[in-house]
Amino acid sequence: MILVAPRQRWWAWTIASVALLGLGIMSISVLIPSDVIARTENPRTEEQEPAPYARVPASAESVNNRVVYGDLPEDVEVYDTDGDFFFVTVSAPEQSVLSWLIGSAEPVFDPLTEEGKNGRRTPVQNREIALQQMRTATQEAQFVALTAAGYKPTIEFGSVVVQDTLCRKTAEDGFTCDEEFPSSAVLQPADTILEVDGDPIRTIEDLSAALDGAEPGDIVEMTIDRAVEGTMTVPVELSSDPTDPDRTIVGFVPFDTRTVDLPFDVSIDTAAVGGPSAGASFTLALIDELTEGDLTGGRDIAVTGSIRLDGSIGPIGGLAQKVSAVHQHGVQVFLIPAEQFELTDPDPENLDDGVCRWECLNDAGDGEVVLIPVATLDEALAVLESLGGDPIAL
Repeated sequence: MILVAPRQRWWAWTIASVALLGLGIMSISVLIPSDVIARTENPRTEEQEPAPYARVPASAESVNNRVVYGDLPEDVEVYDTDGDFFFVTVSAPEQSVLSWLIGSAEPVFDPLTEEGKNGRRTPVQNREIALQQMRTATQEAQFVALTAAGYKPTIEFGSVVVQDTLCRKTAEDGFTCDEEFPSSAVLQPADTILEVDGDPIRTIEDLSAALDGAEPGDIVEMTIDRAVEGTMTVPVELSSDPTDPDRTIVGFVPFDTRTVDLPFDVSIDTAAVGGPSAGASFTLALIDELTEGDLTGGRDIAVTGSIRLDGSIGPIGGLAQKVSAVHQHGVQVFLIPAEQFELTDPDPENLDDGVCRWECLNDAGDGEVVLIPVATLDEALAVLESLGGDPIAL
């Protein structure tokens, strides 16, 4: 039998009590939302506000694994590739007190206010717009890729979606909206405009034509499709453009959706991923599989940036978090939009012929990711060839 002295028992109970108290505090802190203690600056108001969310790295995933081909004509061949192109995602989940305390020490942990995450839209509206942007991005990627690979796809505009409603009069602080356009009473972000006074609307040009001759104050009947609620017809009062009183407007920022007519069946499984930032990676992966040779030179290449119909590569959000995700997944080369590279304002001492290493982004520490800015598809292809990849073989 082992006897424990009273003093030893006292220390044992003390240590056990402290441990249990620590576990209890941790358990409770997981349940308490971060905005109880977390604050960050709202860029619009320049004031500290509760921060219930944080933008954090998510994943780097192979695009090649998501490309799906249907029945292909005999003259179309899909080639195996030794390396993959990766698209990169970030997320902005709700934070608990515990996750905020742990994450706030990380340079890629970006606290967000409610407005910082959702803007003036609801979470449902943001999700609908993000998914539509991703659908459009895949269509544009298919058009640009197949054109580069020597095929002749055609592209059609699909429908007009409300990206944001506009403010008619801004308050003296320059940020708060004192007066919205009348259309904001019936139109919401993510609404799809189907008809105006019975005329089908497929493009912004269709919308402009339907409003031709209309005056500010006129009422038009718009048939819209809204997430969850479905199709409805609403009366919309038109307004004059504050910067051009002779121009009649609805009062929202639109964007077109697009549909590509391909010479054969190919699609990209985007699952629940939203936003347009995977367009450039989709484009390169498709070109690689539909042409001989290997664009990657046998290595994995991460790519971020939207792709425009003229082949230019557009900027994206969450670059610091995407670099971290690429680093965590062990991918060495990361092509980013040239416009984005300028926005990061890297230290010139860390640059070498336009290549910025991991250390120069947010002082995040040692790593092996090489950031290479590219402005167009042609520049991206030239960079890949310089890294040992094959040129496009047509």
